[in-house]
Amino acid sequence: MSYQPDLAAYFARLDYRGPRDLTVATLHALAHAHVATIPFENADVLLGAGVDLDPAAVEAKLVGAGRGGYCFEQNSLFLHVLQALGFAARPLSARVRIGRAREFTPARTHVFVRVDLADGPWLCDVGVGAWSLTSAIRLALDDEQPTPHEPRRIIADGAWDGLVRRGPDARLFHQVRLGDAWTDVCEFTLEEMPEIDRVVGNWYTSAHPRSHFKDRLIAARATATGRLTLVDGALTRRAHDGTTEVETVASAAALLDLLAREFGLSFPAGTRFPTPGLAGLA
Repeated sequence: MSYQPDLAAYFARLDYRGPRDLTVATLHALAHAHVATIPFENADVLLGAGVDLDPAAVEAKLVGAGRGGYCFEQNSLFLHVLQALGFAARPLSARVRIGRAREFTPARTHVFVRVDLADGPWLCDVGVGAWSLTSAIRLALDDEQPTPHEPRRIIADGAWDGLVRRGPDARLFHQVRLGDAWTDVCEFTLEEMPEIDRVVGNWYTSAHPRSHFKDRLIAARATATGRLTLVDGALTRRAHDGTTEVETVASAAALLDLLAREFGLSFPAGTRFPTPGLAGLA
């Protein structure tokens, strides 16, 4: 029997009381509640606990234990929830491009979700860190699309035929508008990401020595007024208008207090995250 998530437990975790019918309104509401509640975080990678992609293990961690996770956990859980509700949803593969020049080719280590509705295809991504989508966006080219947070758009590079067939080097970019500038979030080709590719990508992300998840602590979630993003000991509060405030922790104990207060992440007293940026914390 295929895996079925505990929808009642998931909705309770999100304190979700919104729509559950097969509409874009449900996609918008679930994405917003998910990103506001379940934090993006990589603590288990740093603590040597590993990241288990068995669906029951992901649910036990993100729903039962009140933890967060990264894309392979976040979007896998979201995919299973949508499928259990009856949505025609499938996983797509991508390359994360945040802060990376177009000339650089990152590994294909990101998964997000495509949902096909009667009015066409939509994309959901509750697992891309500081820029996780707080609504679905339509799979359509060049249109600036509002979300509860930043505007988004999808642009094409290379030859596409109706977003069905593409030239050998053609690709799409999901972008976020920050101020007046558009910034790449991820690159994709609409290729699905089967389970074995997610297993391989998860291994690289969690275990390869050059994975950026191995050398910094990251946590992020959306709020009613903007976004919270933690990188090692610096917490950035970004408001809807783009203004930012940075809070820096002074000790390892203060970091644990911050994780609990701002992200709902509880760790035993004395927990240390072995990253270069946190090595100097007393």
